[in-house]
Amino acid sequence: MKKILLTLALAVAGLTSTYAQHGTKDKLTPEQKAEKSTAKLQQELTLTADQKQKVYAIELDKFKKSEAWHKKNKDARKAMKDQHEAVKNETDTKLNQVLTADQKKKLDAIKAEHKDKKGDHKGHKKAAKAA
Repeated sequence: MKKILLTLALAVAGLTSTYAQHGTKDKLTPEQKAEKSTAKLQQELTLTADQKQKVYAIELDKFKKSEAWHKKNKDARKAMKDQHEAVKNETDTKLNQVLTADQKKKLDAIKAEHKDKKGDHKGHKKAAKAA
């Protein structure tokens, strides 16, 4: 019984520490990431002081470019999403002017069905990523 409790305690402690480490990875600034990366390389490669400075500059440049690239792409995705939403709303408005009341109800039912199917697919993707 003691062995089981000890094993469970170790498993919980290991999972907790793994989860805690995973959460802080993306919150570092480029400078902090470069410092951490340089320190790791310093330890593994025993860099000289001059090499350490040069490696830090290279790593800092890499992380700054990476951050800028991610920000640019995030902004572009948001702009595209906004444009897509505007076109969708415009299309819905135009369709509502053309369709009869019965046709509108059918269209709403079709959209709801598609939304449910789309939600199911997203749920499966999320479940696959979690596993």
